[in-house]
Amino acid sequence: MNEADLPPNVKALYLKARSAVQTNNYGYAIKLLQSILKDAPTFLVGRQALRHCEHLHTGGPKKTAKVFGFKTGGVGLMKVASQVKKDPAASLVMIEEELEKDPYNPEANDLLFEAFNAMGLPDSAAFALETVRKGHPEESKLLHKLAEFYLHREDPAKAAEVYRDIIKHHPTDSVAIKGEKDCTARASMQKGGWSETASMADLARNKGEAAELDAAGKTGLTRDQLEDRRDRLILKYNEDPNQLPIVKDLASIFEQLEDWSNSHTFYSWGFSLSNGDVALQTKAGHMKDKMEEQQLKDLEARAASNPDDPEVQAMLAERKSSRVAEMVEEAKARVDANPTDPTLRYQLGQAYFNAGDYSNAIPHLQQAKRNPHIQSKVLLLLGRTFKEKGMLDMAAKQLADALGDLVGMDNVKKEVLYEKGLIHEQMGDKQGALDAFKQIYEVDYGYRDVAQRVESSYGG
Repeated sequence: MNEADLPPNVKALYLKARSAVQTNNYGYAIKLLQSILKDAPTFLVGRQALRHCEHLHTGGPKKTAKVFGFKTGGVGLMKVASQVKKDPAASLVMIEEELEKDPYNPEANDLLFEAFNAMGLPDSAAFALETVRKGHPEESKLLHKLAEFYLHREDPAKAAEVYRDIIKHHPTDSVAIKGEKDCTARASMQKGGWSETASMADLARNKGEAAELDAAGKTGLTRDQLEDRRDRLILKYNEDPNQLPIVKDLASIFEQLEDWSNSHTFYSWGFSLSNGDVALQTKAGHMKDKMEEQQLKDLEARAASNPDDPEVQAMLAERKSSRVAEMVEEAKARVDANPTDPTLRYQLGQAYFNAGDYSNAIPHLQQAKRNPHIQSKVLLLLGRTFKEKGMLDMAAKQLADALGDLVGMDNVKKEVLYEKGLIHEQMGDKQGALDAFKQIYEVDYGYRDVAQRVESSYGG
């Protein structure tokens, strides 16, 4: 029931209640709203207003009373529980009498949920448990009940939010951890239009086609083929979201489609299903980085299109700043999970460098040199780090070491030579700088400004 549906006499009372709220006369507003709800028990907006007034009148959530570790609900609530089973509609007034004293009372709100659920009023039922979530988020039993309720209503996004709140207060709750990841994945599919009911009608094919597709290679497919395979796998995922091979396959396909958000979701879920597969965890981290990079690029494009909009420019500046800090924390978490991986050490060193924390970057980059496949990149960044600290001689040495491992004049070698030239120039070693720039000039005339630097040394 909406305000427009209220009978004239009840609507007049509601207007009085609103006026009472505006003058901070919450006690009077509570009495009016209780009277309104007796006549219009399905008026959810009125019940929400009542709860708001009770919050202001009572001072907010109260600590749950316990005796020897057990909650004390009182004889009154026991009688109400019996009434809920007999006549849920009639029990509403009794429950509201209890909530007037403590609007966040978990037991009373649970009874309100049961009453509304029995009456077939899901929005009002959800409001009852959402009140507990707001006032007593540590009540994991009732929050689990709310999450399951949202799942039954095919609202995995809201269920995931509830599970996240449970994890904040109970970080080792394995059911909530699994539920949050599963619901997040389901919400992503729902958002993409891959709901179970719709996809069955639109995407089902004969078994022969499905088997043929499953046998096909997972790389070298066209975009249409990838999307077709994605849709078929989603059907299988909906049947059982705990099949690790299907979850990994979906994650890979989303990655090939450059759908970084869904790829991150499925790699993360795959890691949860596996026995701590570090490769899946690393992939999930990479996909999250890709997702963040894409969001930043989109914001940069928006800022470029709106150069005179201070709000957009401020959003971009804030996002860049927060992203640098996030990358440090994410890279630290990956190193903590796998401290012997030199590549992760390099990524953490790079994150510290980008954040301007050069002293913390150095030890991680030094450890990253253990991997010969990335050693040249590590030495280049290490050289830049020493340069930023004003240690130019040590910076030049790192770059010289990097050149010792580079044979062909590829982009990495050009970058190392150019950086080395800049450092020699900063040290006042003009000849050393020119020697580095000349090596690039000999093979790539158009590289940055090396032509101008080399030719100007000849007076050209």
